[in-house]
Amino acid sequence: MKIIKRSGQEVAFDIEKIENAIKKANDEVSMQDRLTKKQIVSIAAKVQDKCKSMTRAVNVEEIQDMVEDQLMDAKKFPLARKYITYRYTRSMARVSNTTDDKILSLIECNNEEVKQENSNKNPTVNSVQRDYMAGEVSKDITNRILLPPDIVRAHNEGIIHFHDADYFAQHMHNCDLVNLEDMLQNGTVISGTMIERPHSFSTACNIATQIIAQVASNQYGGQSISLTHLAPFVDVSRQKIRKDVAEELAAANITDEELINKISEKRLREEVRKGVQMIQYQVVTLLTTNGQAPFVTVFMYLGEARNEQERDDLALIIEETLKQRIQGVKNEAGVWITPAFPKLIYVLEEDNVTEGSKYFALTELAAKCTAKRMVPDYISEKKMLEYKVDKNGEGHCYTCMGCRSFLTPYVNEKGQPQYYGRFNQGVVTLNLPDIALSSGGDMEKFWQIYDARLDLCYKALMCRHNRLKGTLSDAAPILWQHGALARLQKGEKIDKLLYGGYSTISLGYAGLYECVKYMTGKSHTDEEAKPFALKVMQHMNDKCAEWKKKENIDFSIYGTPLESTTYKFAKALQKRFGIIPGITDKNYITNSYHVHVTEQIDAFTKLKFESEFQRLSPGGAISYVEVPNMQDNIPAVLEVMKFIYDNIMYAELNTKSDYCQECGFDGEIQIKTDKDGKLVWECPKCGNRDQTKLNVARRTCGYIGTQYWNQGRTQEIKDRVLHL
Repeated sequence: MKIIKRSGQEVAFDIEKIENAIKKANDEVSMQDRLTKKQIVSIAAKVQDKCKSMTRAVNVEEIQDMVEDQLMDAKKFPLARKYITYRYTRSMARVSNTTDDKILSLIECNNEEVKQENSNKNPTVNSVQRDYMAGEVSKDITNRILLPPDIVRAHNEGIIHFHDADYFAQHMHNCDLVNLEDMLQNGTVISGTMIERPHSFSTACNIATQIIAQVASNQYGGQSISLTHLAPFVDVSRQKIRKDVAEELAAANITDEELINKISEKRLREEVRKGVQMIQYQVVTLLTTNGQAPFVTVFMYLGEARNEQERDDLALIIEETLKQRIQGVKNEAGVWITPAFPKLIYVLEEDNVTEGSKYFALTELAAKCTAKRMVPDYISEKKMLEYKVDKNGEGHCYTCMGCRSFLTPYVNEKGQPQYYGRFNQGVVTLNLPDIALSSGGDMEKFWQIYDARLDLCYKALMCRHNRLKGTLSDAAPILWQHGALARLQKGEKIDKLLYGGYSTISLGYAGLYECVKYMTGKSHTDEEAKPFALKVMQHMNDKCAEWKKKENIDFSIYGTPLESTTYKFAKALQKRFGIIPGITDKNYITNSYHVHVTEQIDAFTKLKFESEFQRLSPGGAISYVEVPNMQDNIPAVLEVMKFIYDNIMYAELNTKSDYCQECGFDGEIQIKTDKDGKLVWECPKCGNRDQTKLNVARRTCGYIGTQYWNQGRTQEIKDRVLHL
């Protein structure tokens, strides 16, 4: 059995430490108030049993709470007071060096919570450690100086989650939709060097990867680019190649136009192949300043093309992108595996979604890619045009910023819709199950607590906004001065981009299922409980509309992609309310509005049901269906894709893509429980449990993770049922 120390280090449970702590307090009270040695041993044993029953590593604070409870149950009130005083004194002594301890545990790779905080960061690498160390200092400053005490307290208690506090001390924002078109067509500046409009497709791809890396180092969330912005450079290369080929053949007295075109197209395809390969390998191998590959999404939407030639060239790029992703990338052993990034999004539209449509072959290729490598994810142009309607009454289709954070419709001062060059200011997430449990099931009390918690979130979100307010463009020239997000002057403040809907700020939420289950006794998929679930969602939207009107800031509802926070929230609920069957008996809570991972439901019913909630989460949402190996059943994948097109805006299929370096097993690596009760990954063929020799890829939050997960998320992955 393991416990988590205050530093985050995970160590073996030691019952003697509990006994010794009780003894120290016991020695300081009068004889009549003391426990016998046998009683002390008994209390320590009861605490040990309770820790074992929790099926997870408990932290020191929880153990001390258990000791206090046992002393109170034994009616040893003076002793309990003495123990509490001893605990408080020790706590005060630790205040000065808690951050130091955490940093030291990071360096020695002993901090279990941080090691599994981000499934795409390797915590043993110097650059990641450096980022985490800086993050601990930033969080310390944020908690002590920058945030109000009630926000810090609510965050620490798991009532809300103030995202990315490790970056809050700096004037940084969350995620963005990079205006790659402006930067390529009009030039940009990278690290003080002027980059002019590229004269070939391959050069455009090279510049794009440099932009991606620079952007990733100046914000902390996801970013997205569109392949449409690269498409014009295919024809630039075509004309250049054709000229070279014509000159070569002319030197040999050959003027055959058909031959010139044939050779030119062959060379052009090779350049497209190399350009796409450059993007894939650069993104995978680049390390940004936070120690991970850029969290980038590549958008594939034929409808963005401005003419038929550009559309066909875009189709060529998309085809090559899908082919290379199907192949994958080689690991250090030379085996083709699934990379986490770039994330791919493919738009289902009228010209590609049905057999016989012009680009249906691309959709078939996308289906094969999903079956093999878990991407692309799918946006329905049909549903998005219906959902994302601007003030002029026009619908728009565009990509999210990273894994699911969507901008709201916006019309600029020229009366034109605009999405590229916009961004999200940050996120604060509300723990919905905590509201339900705090109400005790009283519906009137629920809504009162709900409003109070929303007010707390509003206060926290305004802290995020005000932290960005006054930021000078010089803080991140690539973003604010050189086209990624704006073309501001040196020394100019970014404030005008924070208002009027140009950027968004997100109210996240988690655990709708558990919230509804506690208040109604039923899953939100039940027709009797569903109206309450929708009412909970609508209430958040109404609040955001109220705040937007008051502040002229685009507040938006965001289905939070809980990764480490799912474990944090679950532990907080267990600590505050105990183990409640069906509500707090897991080490995770459900992401956003999703159907619970253990609920038996078919893929089509799940997608149809969740589409109603996705519409009420305009700032970000994604739905998924869990499927088995589909590589030999592409028609079934296509059926799901067609259903997505007709029924839901944004969805994905979760498959498995694993590899064991010990025995060469290429299948699903399984989750087992070790002798300490900890969930571990194991090869079903050879029993290998060495995570450094297992390549495991799972989609957990809308994106693929490859560096493993905390115990809460691992349990959630283990509990998933198939929907197809």
